[in-house]
Amino acid sequence: MKVGFAVQKDEGIESQVYNHFGSAPAFILVDAETREAVTVQNSDLQHVHGMCNPVSALGGKEVSAVVVGGIGQGALMKLNAMGVRVYEAGARTVKENLQLLGENRLQELSMNGCCKGHQGGCSH
Repeated sequence: MKVGFAVQKDEGIESQVYNHFGSAPAFILVDAETREAVTVQNSDLQHVHGMCNPVSALGGKEVSAVVVGGIGQGALMKLNAMGVRVYEAGARTVKENLQLLGENRLQELSMNGCCKGHQGGCSH
C-alpha cells in the first residue's frame, strides 16, 4: 500500500505531518511495506480555496491512503471518489503515523471531520 503524507518540508519519513492537505508544500509518498519514500511537490498549491485538485497536488501519483492534519470537504470527496482513504494524523511525524496506520489506530476522516487545520476558520 502506498500512503501519502502532507508535509511542510522534506525530511523523509522523519518529516512532520502538515496541518492541511491543500496548502501542504509537499507530500511524502511511502510504500508501507518497504518504507521507500519519495517526495512530490504540491503542484496545486496556488488553487482557489475550495477548489483543490488532489490528483494534481499529488503530482499524478497514485496512493491508497492519505494522512493529514486536516482537509477540506472538496478534497476529501475527490480523494474518496478515487478510492483513497483519508486519515487524520495521530502523531507528529510520517514515521509515527505510518506505525499507527499499520496498527489501525488512525481515525478515518468523514465530512464531519473536515477543515481541521484551516487558519482563521473555514467557510465550509
